[in-house]
Amino acid sequence: MEPQKALPEVRQAEGCLVTAIRIPVRIVVLVLVVPVRMVWDALVVSGRFLTDTVFRPVGRGLLWLGRAVFVWPFVGLWRYVLVPVGKGLAWLGNVLLVVPAVWLYRHVLTPIGHGIVWTLRGTGAAISWVLRGLWAGIVWVARGIGAGAAWVGRGIGAVGAWVYAWLLTPVGHGIAWLTRYLVVVPAVWLYTWVLAPVGRAVAWCATGLWRGTVWCVKGVWWVLAAIVTGIGVALYWITRVLFVLPALGLWRYVLAPVGRFLAVVGREIGDALGHAWRVAGHLSRAVGRFLAKLFRWIFVEPVRWVYRTVLTPVGHAVRDALWRPAAQAARSVGRATRQALAAARDTARQARADFRRMLFGEPRKVEEVARREPGRQETRTLGSSTTVLTKD
Repeated sequence: MEPQKALPEVRQAEGCLVTAIRIPVRIVVLVLVVPVRMVWDALVVSGRFLTDTVFRPVGRGLLWLGRAVFVWPFVGLWRYVLVPVGKGLAWLGNVLLVVPAVWLYRHVLTPIGHGIVWTLRGTGAAISWVLRGLWAGIVWVARGIGAGAAWVGRGIGAVGAWVYAWLLTPVGHGIAWLTRYLVVVPAVWLYTWVLAPVGRAVAWCATGLWRGTVWCVKGVWWVLAAIVTGIGVALYWITRVLFVLPALGLWRYVLAPVGRFLAVVGREIGDALGHAWRVAGHLSRAVGRFLAKLFRWIFVEPVRWVYRTVLTPVGHAVRDALWRPAAQAARSVGRATRQALAAARDTARQARADFRRMLFGEPRKVEEVARREPGRQETRTLGSSTTVLTKD
């Protein structure tokens, strides 16, 4: 199944009012925008020219100057002063502080600490042994005291049990019988036949009074709600008639049409500005090209013609007739000067040698000793006697 092609966007039909607004607006905007666009293009070209010829070289020079004034001195200070000084201080601190502290810790503080720990351990073991002995003695004494107290308590318990069984039990039964028939039975009769009926009557009266109060409160609340509802409805309609409906009519029949008109005008002005800006760009480009060609015809081509037809032959003639012979003469003078200087140096060296020989005599010749090893430039071969096995 072939994919459906996208339908072209259908532009809505525009009225005569939009067309009548569009043409004058575009004409006015074009007249106003063309000078602005041409000035803008001139400023852009001038800015690019100044950037390439002035600002960029000046910026590079300022950047190099800033590096030379600010960056490179600090880099040199850091690299050749602070870093070596820091390394020297670190080495000095290591030698003067770290190494003595490590030696003190290893050979002084550690043995002292081990001795203190061993002493504390022995003292703790002795104190623990003494405390265990004291605790064992206290436990033995407490066990004896507890056994005696238990024997005395068992005797006192046996005497109390005999007194309770043979004296307190009959007296307790008598007190219970008197309490039941003198207190409990009259209290039950009073609650059943007096307090309960009176409480029911009081509860019935209280319930009726509460229900009447609730019905009264509900009636007052309904009346107040009806009054507040009527006032709210009246205020709603007053507000709607005095404020909402006029505001709605103003928005619907005045502000909305004016806003649509202003939106159309603004859209057309924006479109006109874009169109005029593009047209002005084409015009500015054409004017720029015309001015460039005019500048080329008036200034560049005559200068090129003068350079090619006049200055170049004159320069070649001057070069062949003047500069080359002068350069050859200068080279000849330089060569002669170098040869004269070399001869003068040789003469001075020979004079110094003769004067030294006249004062100190001939230098003593060193006798050459036969060497058993070849020289630097000689190499060993199988036929030469330079080894132990092959020497004569």
